[in-house]
This record gives sequence, structure tokens and C-alpha cells, in this order.
Amino acid sequence: MPATLFDSPYYADQFSTPAMREIFSDMGRFQSWLDFEAALARAEASCDVIPSEAAEAITAAATTDNLDPAAMRVMFEKVGFAIVPLVKQLTAACPDHAARYVHWGATTQDALDTGLVLQMRTGLALIEAELDGVISALVKLSADHRNTPMAGRTFQQHAVPITFGYKSAGWLDEALRHRAKLPEIKDRAFAVQFGGAVGTLAPLGDKGTAVRAALARELDLRDPDITWHTGRDGLGEMIFWLGQVGGLLGRIGTEVAMLMRSEVSEVREPYVPGRGASSAMPQKRNPIACPQIIAIANRLRALVPQMMESQIQEHERGIAAMPVEWMVIPEAFLLASGALMQARPMLEGLDVDVANMRRNLDMGGGLIMSEAVMSGLAPILGRGTAHEVVTGAAAAAIDSGRHLRDALLENETVTAQFDIETIDRLLEPGNYTGSCGVMVDAVLNRAKTQGFTA
Repeated sequence: MPATLFDSPYYADQFSTPAMREIFSDMGRFQSWLDFEAALARAEASCDVIPSEAAEAITAAATTDNLDPAAMRVMFEKVGFAIVPLVKQLTAACPDHAARYVHWGATTQDALDTGLVLQMRTGLALIEAELDGVISALVKLSADHRNTPMAGRTFQQHAVPITFGYKSAGWLDEALRHRAKLPEIKDRAFAVQFGGAVGTLAPLGDKGTAVRAALARELDLRDPDITWHTGRDGLGEMIFWLGQVGGLLGRIGTEVAMLMRSEVSEVREPYVPGRGASSAMPQKRNPIACPQIIAIANRLRALVPQMMESQIQEHERGIAAMPVEWMVIPEAFLLASGALMQARPMLEGLDVDVANMRRNLDMGGGLIMSEAVMSGLAPILGRGTAHEVVTGAAAAAIDSGRHLRDALLENETVTAQFDIETIDRLLEPGNYTGSCGVMVDAVLNRAKTQGFTA
């Protein structure tokens, strides 16, 4: 019986993708271990450690078709080490001349770690593709709405105008930074693990490092300078990166959900008939992707410190750190895939309500432009006088329920120095977005250098 959201046929596709679940399924895990065993045999044959005929036979037998998962589980429960049942069944599937060379010079952790790295690499390719899709969607939003004015908000209240392109370019800027980190993170995390019992490669004599290098070439992984049985920083960095990506998506999901509020209604998730409908209130169009993204982001962040705990290990192999990784790493990849699965189509089809953005800018009777007016008056009146004049006009407008324009035009200090056209220009939100456009262009230019265009 399914017990978690990830293995529930009903919930699974809300929080992860089928492709990612397949990578981290038992069969995906078994195949990664078999890939290690086959590559090890070929590497050892290339270094004249085992016969080439044995390597060929081991490679041919290293398929999940030769495994009996039920029998493996029974043996696993008895011996307590996950690789032992697989090695036993792989050995049985090989002819006699090859069977003796299965898992030659390796230890359980070598297969587990390298297999996990192979799974992570495959999973990250999916993550990378979806992140690129999110970036492309943000590039388009930023370019399309470079000059779309909206209310900037601090402490959830109107502050001064910004543009929606400025908001989305802020998301894009962070996404590009995360994307740019990947090559080095992958290089550090995707290293082959092969060291034998305590990492010394002693069973292979003077050919140990040569075999490890050959194994790295076979699997297209980095050949480390030293065995990393207890050096887990590369894996930890990868999970931290996933947590950061989740944090960005959670921030976007939170913002979209806030801007979908009835009182705001400036953006909306893409409309699909029936999606977001309330079971009790027919008029509602609730956010659907945003809650999942926010929840996933919360869970991803919680996994990061758990992964950090695995860096504390005893001697040449820790007691319980690896099982923590076996729980944390697959879940982190599943969650990240789910967040991106929800975020990408939401951003690609985001409904941006330009009219409501303008309506909200105007709803405060021009008060959102107080700083703009003060900045425009200050060069003539002096900053102190300008501040006093605008503060008084704002207070009068609030008390009387009138527009700031009306209060300003009643002030003789203002009308003596400024005509109506100047006041109206100072009160126009689109004229007070500062360097929003310049900054949006800078982010878009950086996106272009990384291969993303509107």
C-alpha cells in the first residue's frame, strides 16, 4: 500500500515527476549499481587486472532482467548490506570464467556511492532542462513587461512604483546565478567512488589509481585525487543548490499567490476550465500551482541541514551518515522536479493584468507618488521645504478623501513655482520607475550571453 505522497498514485504527480521517480526507483537504483559493476570490470580489464573476456561477460550480465528483486529483498533483510544480494545475483548470471571477477577489489560503498552519483547526474539533466524552461519564461516576462508600471510594495503596503518587468527580472537574475553555478557543482559532486575497504585500493597493488582513472573514464565521471568515502561535501553542495532553486521557486509562488488576491488581482495562474474551482464557492479561481511550489520549497529547505549532518562521519566509514543520504537525496530530487513541473507552465502562461496594475496604482489617490513629487519639488524648494509641503498635502488628501493632486494645487508654495502640467508629470507612475528599465536590460543581456533570448 502506498504510504507517502511520492508513491501515491493519487498524489505523486503533484509533487514529483514520473521521470524523476523512475530514476530513483528501486530498478533505477539497481541499474546504477549494475552500471558501476560493469564499468569496473571493463576498467580492470583495460588495466590487465582481470581478463577481457570476463569483463565482456560481466557487462552482458549487468542488466536488471537478471535480477530477482523479491529474492534480493529477502537476502538484504538477512545480511543488512544492500549491494551483497545484487552482487550475488550478478555473479550467478555470469559464466564461471567471469563470475569470480565480479566486484573485484571493490567495497559496498563504492557501488552505492557511484550508483547514487549516476542517478543524481541523470536526475540533474532533467532539473537543468526544466530550469532552462523557467529561465526562458522569465526572460519573456521581463522583456514584455519592461515598462509595465505597478505598485512596488514594502511590508505588504504600497511604497513607490516599479515595473512588473523589474519584479520578474529580479527572479530571472537569481535563476541565472543558480544556473551559472551548475558546471562547478557538477564537477565537484560527480566523482567516481572506488577505494575498496578503507579507500586505499590495496587489493589492486600498484594498479589501483590506474583502475580508478579508467573507471572514471568509463562512466564519464571525475577521477578524484583521493577516495572520498567520508568526504561528502560535493553531495551536500548539490542538495544545497536544489534547496536554493526551491527557495527561488517558493518566493515566486508566494508572490504570484499574493498578487492573485481578490483585492490585488494583478497576476493569475493560467486559466484552465475547472482548475482552481472551489467546491463551495463557484466564483473562486484559487491558486493551484503556487501552494504546491511553496510547500515543496519548505520541505526542500528542511532537507539541507539533514544533508549537512552526513558530513560528520567517523574514521574511514561512518556508522549512519549514508542512510541519511539515501533518504534525503532522492527526496530532494523528486521535490525539485515537482516544483519545476509546477512553476514552468505557470510562468509560461502567467496572466498579467496590466489594467489592474494601473488601477491599483491609482487607488490611493496619488499618495504612492508622494516621494516622486517631493523629489521633483526639492530642486526648486529645497529638500526640507519640499518634504514639509508634500507631507502636509498628503495629510490633507487623506483627511478629506481627495486626490493628492487637488491638495497640492491648493498649496500656494507649490502653485507659485510649478504649473499644472509639471504636477501631473510628477504624479504619473510611469515617470517614476527610476532605473528599472536599465536594470531589466542588464539582466536580459546577461541571459542572452547564457543563451536565453526573449
